[in-house]
Amino acid sequence: MTDSFDTRLNDLLEEFELFDDWEERYRYIIDMGRALAPLADAEKTEATRVRGCASQVWLVMDDGPEGTLNFRGESDAHIVKGLIAILVRLLNGLPLSEIRDFSIRDTLTKLGLDEALSSQRTNGLISMVERLKASAG
Repeated sequence: MTDSFDTRLNDLLEEFELFDDWEERYRYIIDMGRALAPLADAEKTEATRVRGCASQVWLVMDDGPEGTLNFRGESDAHIVKGLIAILVRLLNGLPLSEIRDFSIRDTLTKLGLDEALSSQRTNGLISMVERLKASAG
């Protein structure tokens, strides 16, 4: 059984609290992105590209157990790849209903990212979540 969204978010919040400032948190987010397995070049297509992001972003949906969404992603921008890693960590493998109900704005506020991210990055993150919600149908 997978952890609930709330458990995953609380774990991430605890990790963020280990850092004294946003520069350290940004480095941690970038490191999270570096730990993601890269997508194959063949997976980086127009069909998987997320529009609405200033940088290049691709999200690939994978077959998972019925009623859940599994996905992977990549970006050409380090911080955005880290934001994808956060989404993967929080949402990957969750029931479709939880993904449809997910509020990126509430989550950004809880993580303190609402004030730390530029509006352009926030809009890109919203576009990624909209893509995931559309896949969760």
